[in-house]
Amino acid sequence: MGIFSIFKSKGKDEVNEQKLSDSLEKTKTSFFSKITKALVGKTTVDDEFLDELEEILLSSDVGIETTVKIINRLEKRVSKEKYFNSSEVMSILKDEIIQLLSEHEGINSEEFEFPENVKPYIIMIVGVNGVGKTTTIGKLAYQFKLMNKEVFVGAGDTFRAAAVDQLKIWGERAGVHVVSRGMGSDPASVAFDTVSSAVAKNADIVILDTAGRLHNKINLMAELEKVDRVIKKVIPDAPHETVLVLDASTGQNAIEQAKQFIKATKVNTLAITKLDGTAKGGVVLGIVDQFKVPVKYIGVGEKIEDLQLFDKKQFVESLFNQ
Repeated sequence: MGIFSIFKSKGKDEVNEQKLSDSLEKTKTSFFSKITKALVGKTTVDDEFLDELEEILLSSDVGIETTVKIINRLEKRVSKEKYFNSSEVMSILKDEIIQLLSEHEGINSEEFEFPENVKPYIIMIVGVNGVGKTTTIGKLAYQFKLMNKEVFVGAGDTFRAAAVDQLKIWGERAGVHVVSRGMGSDPASVAFDTVSSAVAKNADIVILDTAGRLHNKINLMAELEKVDRVIKKVIPDAPHETVLVLDASTGQNAIEQAKQFIKATKVNTLAITKLDGTAKGGVVLGIVDQFKVPVKYIGVGEKIEDLQLFDKKQFVESLFNQ
């Protein structure tokens, strides 16, 4: 059984699907509803509809590159199969978006399982301030704890006021160990202490928080590299997973952040947060399409259990489900 099977256990699938659908309500209103209105009275997919669809996709923060791909695929498919019914056009559009996302290897999060021979498994969380790093750590730690895993969390965002205290609160909720030092202390030292303690206690999981910005002139990426070097002194192949957290509500800014972090750090996993409070959920489609790094986690609410593994088909189905 993979470590993420808890997300997929019987009885929870329907709950997760409903939660995802509810969290995408604002995005669906600006996406599905507008497309439906654009199709009213149409007997064919003409240039006017394609122009409206392009505007709808862009306003949902799907992004220019991905929008162009979707438009081209729909136009090619409809011209070939001669569909005129609006419901059939919607079905084709949904299918083409799913197919587009399916062309990217490694997107399906179910393929990522916890290696049984890696202990402790080190997860480093990166991203700018305000994207939801702290809450994502708390939610992720909670899921691991539900599986009776021994979890250590390192409070490495020592440059932001109250960040350590917030992480301690989440740690208490999840029932996991939080290793911390004082405000302004060296993040790399916190990471080293956390990993060392986890090894000494034979823990299963280590989740390391990192700074989203620094108060001094040290480059943020250089500081993250320092953390990476320090934990390698304890576990040479760590971190095993580097998660870049992105805020869906920032739209295209999230894509720009992804470009910068992926260029500068060894990010191998993405987490998209705050899908429940934004109409810009379409940005997930652009992120999945543009980057070779898989979206693995999505935040669908404020509660500690509101973290899901990303399923591209389920996500698109939810967008089109009224």
